[in-house]
Amino acid sequence: MAKATKTEKVRNLFAKGNSVTWKSLRSKFDLRSPAAMVGKLRNEGMMIYENRTSAGVSYRVGTPSKAVIAAGQTALFGAQGYSQTA
Repeated sequence: MAKATKTEKVRNLFAKGNSVTWKSLRSKFDLRSPAAMVGKLRNEGMMIYENRTSAGVSYRVGTPSKAVIAAGQTALFGAQGYSQTA
């Protein structure tokens, strides 16, 4: 069986539903840039939210709001290609 890549390991961690700190991504997975990994997963379709506090940065996976979905549809298809009254 093939060894899981760093991307797969981080994706599996997010799939558990817990918040993940920037520091834990950096140390546990030996990532040079945890933000770049989060960006990569966002580009693959994961809805990852960033929470900045005085304690640092943490990330969590969530469900996109209707407003986010509507903005994406409008960006893709224009105002005439998407109706919010669906």
